[in-house]
Amino acid sequence: MIYETYSEEETKRLGIKIGKNSNAGEIYCLIGDLGVGKTAFAKGLAQGLNIKEHITSPTFTVINEYEGILPLYHFDVYRITDIDEMDEIGYEEYFYGNGVCLIEWANMIEDLIPESAIWVNIQKDLNKDENYRKIMICNKKEGEN
Repeated sequence: MIYETYSEEETKRLGIKIGKNSNAGEIYCLIGDLGVGKTAFAKGLAQGLNIKEHITSPTFTVINEYEGILPLYHFDVYRITDIDEMDEIGYEEYFYGNGVCLIEWANMIEDLIPESAIWVNIQKDLNKDENYRKIMICNKKEGEN
């Protein structure tokens, strides 16, 4: 699926819609350059899961956990330098647990990502508008990313 948004709020609303329809065990892999709206999408997804806490990107902690309709395990693996670091934080308990995983910069740990994961690729196109985002959501195996 391809979506187009023209504001941070629209990107967040798409995340809300997806969060409301999420199921336990789903993994959303966010990829895109700095500043494209990954955290806006994450905030929306959390709101869709009825999470009331303030959502921040866990850049320095690698993972934040939130309680809502389903638990949300929000990863930011940007600073992971060795894939073995994921073993140290027990990633499998999260990936195969009863919550929803959202992984920013997921392409950095692609070898660990289950085939069933849903990939969300957010891109800017400054030729259209500085706030324009093209958001492609698919199974990586289908070749969209």
